Amino acid sequence: MSEAELTQARECYRRQAWNEAHRLLWLADQTAPLGVEDLERLATSAYLIGRDLDFQRFLDRAYHANVQKSDQPRAARCAFWLGLTLLFRGETGQGNGWLARAQRLVEGRDCVEQGYLLLPIAELHIRERNDEAAFVAASAAVEIGNRFGDADLRACALHLLGRAVIQQGEVQHGLGLLDEAMIAVSGGELSPIVTGLIYCSVIDACQQIFALSRAREWTLALTRWCEQQQEMLAFTGTCIVRRAEIMQFRGAWVEAMAEACHACERVSQAGERKPPAAAFYRQGEIHRLRGEIRAGEEAYRNASRLGSEPQPGLALLRLAQGRIDTADAAIRRILSAATDPLHRAKLLPAYIEIALVAGDVQEARNASAELDEIARRYATDVLRAMAAHARGAVELAEGRAQFALNTLREAFELWQQAEAPYETAKVRLLIALTCRELADVESAELEFDSARALFERLGAKPDVARLDLFRSHAKKTNQLGLTPRELQVLRHIAAGQTNKAIATELFVSERTIDRHVSNIFNKLGVSSRAAATAYAYKHKLL
Repeated sequence: MSEAELTQARECYRRQAWNEAHRLLWLADQTAPLGVEDLERLATSAYLIGRDLDFQRFLDRAYHANVQKSDQPRAARCAFWLGLTLLFRGETGQGNGWLARAQRLVEGRDCVEQGYLLLPIAELHIRERNDEAAFVAASAAVEIGNRFGDADLRACALHLLGRAVIQQGEVQHGLGLLDEAMIAVSGGELSPIVTGLIYCSVIDACQQIFALSRAREWTLALTRWCEQQQEMLAFTGTCIVRRAEIMQFRGAWVEAMAEACHACERVSQAGERKPPAAAFYRQGEIHRLRGEIRAGEEAYRNASRLGSEPQPGLALLRLAQGRIDTADAAIRRILSAATDPLHRAKLLPAYIEIALVAGDVQEARNASAELDEIARRYATDVLRAMAAHARGAVELAEGRAQFALNTLREAFELWQQAEAPYETAKVRLLIALTCRELADVESAELEFDSARALFERLGAKPDVARLDLFRSHAKKTNQLGLTPRELQVLRHIAAGQTNKAIATELFVSERTIDRHVSNIFNKLGVSSRAAATAYAYKHKLL
């Protein structure tokens, strides 16, 4: 290949025409072995079009070429990227081996590569929640990046520092550091691989703490960046999945499903890469919410096959099927294994919902208190909405309707501000049930109507059916003269609980429960708990 053709290959690389850059550089390499800089360009192009094995092979050659030239720092940089990408792929032994090799090459040298080698150390400390050690490692990397004027290192280290600070509970400070790193990213100041990695990591960090407005902002920026490089496959799958998640949260379920399917199709274009497990999980979530049970099961199964935990979605799907014991066992198992508070926050709402259906109000109350504590620590609006929503549901189950109403109104306002129509509809249904408990029938009907309209617009068929069932129960119990509290006691009777157990569960005296049970027997025309239970099931009061 002539020098002019090699110049053309470098121009394609500069224009981010990754396929053509890869093709031309590869052809040039067949004619005569490429120099170190062109090998690195070829490796980067391979990475961005999803050819991971090519990336590893060409960067390995660049590493050895640098060693032969006695350019230890540049060889260490190649070894660092080989080690990091192998760790991303789960090949821990080889990844750590390359990082150790890089460390040995720069031992005793004051060079920018020392800063790069601090990055995986900071990342490991963050994953192990060793926040102070992560802070120290990331701060040192920022200082080295500043001293050597290396924009890639500085941005990587700043974003890790932000994540460490967030884990220390200083959320606003941490988000500010993430934003600072993202200015360099969105401004096109960084190399392409670093740009994609930081985009994905920062969006993930924002979603972990439920800073969804920021996650939405950076996802839109990532989308624009990906759209400017139509040939790039490396980060497009992640970008599409994140976009689908945001669409679902904002109620655009049809569009979210299309995006989640597109993520799988897009990544499959690169023969060496598997579809993202998160895309299948997102499909499962939308199928579940629309009542498409079999399709949801298959999507969750596919996510599991690709290494993703299908919970809490699968547990909620089992709950929708009426398989309460299965749902309860699954959610308990996954929650007991979770130690990170933010991970637990993602699981606790489902845990509370399942516990309440199973009649375990005490367990739901404990979980709600934990969610409250997490929301206080990280203080994002969505976390506050989740905590208030759960707390209101528990207060309603405990029979403290007035407390529940105040709490649920707070959750309603927060969900509206977050532009979350499905969660808004769910909380309006709870407000309707609370108003009914307080004998405010007209307000209850208004809330039922509003919640039903939202569910119908979204396509949430199971929730529409559930809402209609609640309404029909209300009419039947009104016809029988049962109060909402008496209906609640009847449910406990049907569950086989004694008056003493019911009193403990509802925080009232046993004498009060005795009176409720007597009233229930009189109104239903029965003389025993067994007869009351049979009547309730026969007339679908439960």
